[in-house]
Amino acid sequence: MTRLPSPLRIGIDVGGTNTDAVALDTADRIVAHTKQATTENVTGGVRAALDAVLLQLGDRAPDVRAVMLGTTHATNAVVERANLAKVAVIRIGGRVAGAIPPLAAWPKDLYDSVVAGTCQVDGGRLLDGHPIAPLDTEAVRRFLDEMAPVAKAVAVTAVFGPVHPEHEQAVAELAHARLGVPVSVGAHLGTLGLLERENATVLNAALGPVIRLVTEALEHATAAHHLTARTYFAQNDGTLMDAAHALRFPVLTVGSGPSNSLRGAALLSGARAAIVADVGGTTTDIGVLVDGFARESRATSTIGGVATSLPMPDILAIGYGGGTILHEGRTGPDSVGHRITREALVFGGTTPTLTDAGVALGRSSLVPAAPVGTDLIPRFQEAFATYDDALEQAVALISHGRKSHPIIAIGGGADLLPQRICGHDVIRPEHADVANAAGAAIALVSGEHETLVPAGAGRTEALDAARATAVQRAVAAGAAPETVTVTRIQETPLAYADDRSVRVRIKAAGRLDL
Repeated sequence: MTRLPSPLRIGIDVGGTNTDAVALDTADRIVAHTKQATTENVTGGVRAALDAVLLQLGDRAPDVRAVMLGTTHATNAVVERANLAKVAVIRIGGRVAGAIPPLAAWPKDLYDSVVAGTCQVDGGRLLDGHPIAPLDTEAVRRFLDEMAPVAKAVAVTAVFGPVHPEHEQAVAELAHARLGVPVSVGAHLGTLGLLERENATVLNAALGPVIRLVTEALEHATAAHHLTARTYFAQNDGTLMDAAHALRFPVLTVGSGPSNSLRGAALLSGARAAIVADVGGTTTDIGVLVDGFARESRATSTIGGVATSLPMPDILAIGYGGGTILHEGRTGPDSVGHRITREALVFGGTTPTLTDAGVALGRSSLVPAAPVGTDLIPRFQEAFATYDDALEQAVALISHGRKSHPIIAIGGGADLLPQRICGHDVIRPEHADVANAAGAAIALVSGEHETLVPAGAGRTEALDAARATAVQRAVAAGAAPETVTVTRIQETPLAYADDRSVRVRIKAAGRLDL
């Protein structure tokens, strides 16, 4: 009898220090895994991770049906002010939206790295639909002509754009026709608050080159192995999107790393409610599992010093990780990052790191390739005193004082955590070092639908139809129909509209159909 192939999927997580990959079977068991150094050009690390996993799979490699990628590259690009597109920023709203200039609260270095120029033009509608002013298309054309030599992308945001997107769309079409560059529209990227939505829209436009680089890396890596698997990107809420969607909305990948961490921790530990500490090369990220998913932040999300209205996991990051450099008299905040295998003492380098301290003081199971020595013991002890104090403060803050949940330690530096933190037991599940990649591999496939529904008669029927459309889109994106459920309903009441309508955005998600 011919053996039917058992479908596999590969999750890849590209971090600032390491690129991890795992292969999971249909029962969510890890059948292959690897940890490779992240490379400067991204492609090398992704290809090395994929090479290693496929080599372990052997003759099962053709059974791979999907490859999912989670990456922190969008976040790192904003934080480091690197590889960002120059953006022409257009705000629609005239006198109603002119009290605060566009991007007035941005850090100067980020503003200088991103902004080609800004323009405020007449147009838009009030919340009740009343016109503010006719759209000043001539002013838009003049601004676009000025920006043509320098702008590589355009961001368009209108006051109350999510409710009345017509002028945003008209300007977006004009900008694309005139400049031929990608255009980001604010109506798709946040709630009614103008400033946070504008910030998210400009960041989205600026991140185009970064996500193109990562997309090409994934395509080249899969093509090199002649894989016919579908490719997906993990996004902020722990669900997946295809490459085309990621290219339109790169800012939606910013929170994918922490979401993958928590989902992976839930898979590996079996816990549905816990605190998760992900110890990377540069930071330790602490979040909370609620029913197996990352707890969503209720506060305004901040990316690289910029406030946005994007839904993000509730993560508290402290600036210490396995690659943190131990200076005389202080610990960090700088890190050797992906150079740890060349520069840390345990690998024959000359830079003392927190990993070296862990090995010297028995807090790490890593077998050193070179002796650490004892002359730095006082510095190592001081570093762990600083680290442990930061951990206790962070755990106490994010747990709200509750001590009933365990702490699941994951990431390449999971060994560096103590056995207990603030009364919480620390659990280190098997394969903890590749939890992020495992989380990417089990991410759900999603579909979204946005529409207007009546606030009174007919509301139930309209909502049911909208839910059905979101479910259909999730199935079309690759979700198994029997697993799809509605995961989010976001309503924007049009309180002063004559027809008493409500703008509804619905997301549905389910497991990937292999």
